[in-house]
Amino acid sequence: MRTELVGKAFRAEAGALGVAMAGLGEAEWARATRCAPWTVVELLAHVRVAVGRVEAMVAAPEPERAEVTAVGYYRPGERFDAATNSARIALARDTAGGGTDPVGEFERTWRGVADRFETEAEARVVRTRHGDPMLLTDFMVTRVVELAVHGLDLADALGRPAWLTDEASDVLEDLLLTDADGPTVRSALGWDRATLLRKATGRAELDAAEQAEVERAGITWLTLG
Repeated sequence: MRTELVGKAFRAEAGALGVAMAGLGEAEWARATRCAPWTVVELLAHVRVAVGRVEAMVAAPEPERAEVTAVGYYRPGERFDAATNSARIALARDTAGGGTDPVGEFERTWRGVADRFETEAEARVVRTRHGDPMLLTDFMVTRVVELAVHGLDLADALGRPAWLTDEASDVLEDLLLTDADGPTVRSALGWDRATLLRKATGRAELDAAEQAEVERAGITWLTLG
């Protein structure tokens, strides 16, 4: 059941991102994002690379057992250090520079990943490029994080309202909140779904009252590159 929900969230958020990116003009593709030094087209390329890693992971030999959860994937360490971030930045820029149809390439990548995920067993284990043996479903949760969080970054860069989907929000609120549910926390603070994700990922500041409420809710702070 959880695998099905994660798959639906992945499809919904990737689809919404693709629709939002369709028809951008040259000046919009070149806009700066908060994920410096990436432009809009480079950030979309990063998301495509991040999503596309699933194909190679599924094709590789399966580890004996999962040892890392979706939360554990975001632990501090070398995966988010300066050298890794520099390589991540360069790869996205190279990928963006080599494409002529960024939306089409993104669409082909995410649809292939979604289709492949749906053919795998719920107990399927994969190894990440950082060496983590994880349930494929847990790794796909991290891909929903990539789509949703960078979707906010792209919306802000383009001056548009967030297109965050309910399906993705449900998955991410389950990841981020350990002692409360998303609707309860959002109601207490007067936040919508996008605001909760912005606040929880450092894309919007918390005041003292908000900090106390999210700490009470058992927020999981993710280390993001």
